Amino acid sequence: MGKKIKLGILGGGGDSLIGILHRVASAMFDKYELVGGAFNIELQESIDFAEEIGIGTERIYKDLDTLIAKEKSLPEGERMQVISVLTPNFLHFSMAKKLLENGFHVICEKPMTTTYEEAKILKKTQEKSGSIFAVTYTYTGYPMVRQMKEMVASGAIGDIQKIDVQYYQGWINPIIHNKEERSSIWRLDPEKSGISCCIGDIGTHAFDMIEYVSGLQVKEILADLNYMYEDNAMDIDGTVLLRFSEYVKGVLRSSQIATGEENNFSVKIYGKNGGLKWEQENPNYLYLLKEGEPMQTLKPGHEYNSAFSLDGTKLPPGHPEGIFDSMGNIYKGVAKAINGEKIYDGEFPTLEDGLRGMNFIEKTVHSHQQGNVWVKIDD
Repeated sequence: MGKKIKLGILGGGGDSLIGILHRVASAMFDKYELVGGAFNIELQESIDFAEEIGIGTERIYKDLDTLIAKEKSLPEGERMQVISVLTPNFLHFSMAKKLLENGFHVICEKPMTTTYEEAKILKKTQEKSGSIFAVTYTYTGYPMVRQMKEMVASGAIGDIQKIDVQYYQGWINPIIHNKEERSSIWRLDPEKSGISCCIGDIGTHAFDMIEYVSGLQVKEILADLNYMYEDNAMDIDGTVLLRFSEYVKGVLRSSQIATGEENNFSVKIYGKNGGLKWEQENPNYLYLLKEGEPMQTLKPGHEYNSAFSLDGTKLPPGHPEGIFDSMGNIYKGVAKAINGEKIYDGEFPTLEDGLRGMNFIEKTVHSHQQGNVWVKIDD
């Protein structure tokens, strides 16, 4: 086995769900070694957390500037090579930009930035640096999502006619109806979260998924968002009509007030000769529909799947794989890119995906604010 890639993490300390997801994912294929970072705002909390998860504290830093200065003072072969940015949204841009400018590879949580303009600046910075940049649209790492992508591309369902994607959660419902509570969480604070909550948080996952599995780009959108209360500045629910072309259209439904829902993310693509359906809460099943034929169920690990799907499958057929595995596949793809290995098209979401995600978020809010009108998505 080759030398492991040295990984640093910003944020993700304490009981952060996203923190443990990234740490487990990075360890999954023995490609990375977590060597330090800045897990919390308070240095002592970061040190305590490092001790708790069993890594040395000599490379735990009080802030990003200290991390960059100290790491760049080390011999090149000992430095952190890639940094994962797991902080709240408003810190993504400044941190990622500074890391790129100093020669680090970056794995960034979504949304990549808080504005489309920031995303365009980041794109130019990355092009100049030559660094690898991944945005963790996690669900693209599922083996059966990758199988879906390959089947669409191979013409298994014919020319696409209709796309329907839904991402429903209910976690904001008990918060939004309490004025004090809804004023206290960062996801409903525009200063920390950006211009959108629901679309920015989970709608962007749905948007990326649509373009990923279909191979098409959304050209125009019409959005209708719900803010629930006049004093709430952030959308918590929305429906977006999509135009891919004159004859290919779709709908994106996203909600965080779908009472009782946990993480109900599903994507359906219908073509001239068949359809494909996938649901995140049952990720091992990809359903193939054909006119006049029984529905087929495809599962991971079988030889009938594509090489890309099998490359992301770690267990024999019948053994469930989950979100840790999906994120692990993204980290694996980034490692292959850093090491100069051959990668499949779509092994990890790129900065370009993050850029389009920010474009979508802003255009969705703009469409709603202008009275639910059609607006163009930039090429």
